[in-house]
Amino acid sequence: MAFANVSEELSCSICLNVYQDPVILQCGHSFCSSCIGDVLDAQEGSGYSCPQCRTEFAERPALYRSIALRNIAESLQPNIPEQEISGIVCNYCINSSVPAVKTCVLCEASLCEGHVKVHNKAAEHVLIEPTTCLENRKCSVHKKILEYYCKKDSVCICVSCRLDGEHKGHQVDSINIAFEKKRERLKNNFERLSSQKAQAKSHIQMLLDHDSKMEKETTCIKKKIVSLFIELKEKLDVLEKKILNEICLQEGLVSSSVSDLIKHLETEVETFSKKIMKAEKLCSMTDPLNLLQEHGEDNDTITEEHQELDGAATGVKHFHQEDTFISLLNGLSRIMGEVNIDIFAQTATDIILDRDTAGNNVNISEDLKTATYAEQLNNYPENPTQFSNNRVLSKNVFSSGRHYWEVETSKTGIWRLGVAYSSIDRKDGRSIGDNKNAWCLRCLENNLSVVYNNEDISVGVKCCRHSFGVYLDYEAGRLSFFELGEPVRHIHTFTTTFTEPLHAALLVYRSFARIKGLK
Repeated sequence: MAFANVSEELSCSICLNVYQDPVILQCGHSFCSSCIGDVLDAQEGSGYSCPQCRTEFAERPALYRSIALRNIAESLQPNIPEQEISGIVCNYCINSSVPAVKTCVLCEASLCEGHVKVHNKAAEHVLIEPTTCLENRKCSVHKKILEYYCKKDSVCICVSCRLDGEHKGHQVDSINIAFEKKRERLKNNFERLSSQKAQAKSHIQMLLDHDSKMEKETTCIKKKIVSLFIELKEKLDVLEKKILNEICLQEGLVSSSVSDLIKHLETEVETFSKKIMKAEKLCSMTDPLNLLQEHGEDNDTITEEHQELDGAATGVKHFHQEDTFISLLNGLSRIMGEVNIDIFAQTATDIILDRDTAGNNVNISEDLKTATYAEQLNNYPENPTQFSNNRVLSKNVFSSGRHYWEVETSKTGIWRLGVAYSSIDRKDGRSIGDNKNAWCLRCLENNLSVVYNNEDISVGVKCCRHSFGVYLDYEAGRLSFFELGEPVRHIHTFTTTFTEPLHAALLVYRSFARIKGLK
């Protein structure tokens, strides 16, 4: 504080800086020699006076140097805190670069802290932050300060523009009011954008969580699949060895029987060779009496022996591949029953349709698997469970667990397939999915969509394969539809909370649908 007071006493009242080469007038006031010299030069011809006390002098006053004052001022110079010189300096501090703290729009001059104190305080002298760009602060037409904001044209205008110029009669606000309004709008936009940013970040986190969850689920299912195939491969390897052993055993039996017969026949061949030689010898005899008296086998005996050989050839064992195939099929069936395939669905669900729920224009096949649209109404007995139109439910009821079944559909007509609560209204005439009691996949003109609570959502794909899979996870509240083929294509998944038992449900119009269980 003491330094500030001393610094103020040793400051020139013209430049407001610590004296540089101080001089004294006759009235006793001190100034920088250059500052007072400039003032006296300006006063030449109009009379000289002290710029501080206004004392007049008949002629240009003499300037007396103050050695003591200069020494004191110079001693203070190293102790004055250094100020950072900005790019904009005070226009009134001639002998030194003093940072400007304000700029007067009217005067088009920048002022340091000292000159701001003595500057004109009139309202038209608008002080702003230091700047050298004042062109945008004044009207380009009238060269006056921009004081108003034209709401119609969204531009800043001067008073002449408002009263006599092209903005005459337009609704305007003062610059300050327009500034506050815009700042309020920007604040609201900022808050809204901040809220949207927070929502976006929340959605990103939700997607990241979903991605992480999906990664965990896929990793888990991959492990299960790998484990399943390891188990299958082990059992198939065992079955392969068993089947191959059975083939080898059967091959050995056939080969042994053939070898035994070959040995027997080779012995017979040797016997025949001897008999042939003897027969040839007899045939060469010319004496009838000797030939007739020769003892030996005749042709009848040979014929009978030949017939015995024919019978032995028919006893050869044969390889029966049917035995192998039956053994293979039984082994495969046993493996599928033994391995843990509870990955996608629980025990096989054999879906059958409930004829008592079928509407009069639905024909149900004898095996209770196929629903076909009936052009002529059936005369089914009236019962409270029957639908009033072309709908039908399954006899199967799902109140827990995971289930999967497949449905084959006709290539023409309209159909719906899905699930429905047991409490669905059977007499209101609405289609499956047109209320809160059923969820379904719908085909209309080969365009697929999903329907719930009378909301029809297109899935953007055509019906081209006419074979579909339905997966129900009751506890998870998930119902998924798939188009079967190579590859299997996911169509849509409903996610909800099931609160009642469910049935498989079908609707057919000029079409048919055949429902199949997972075998």
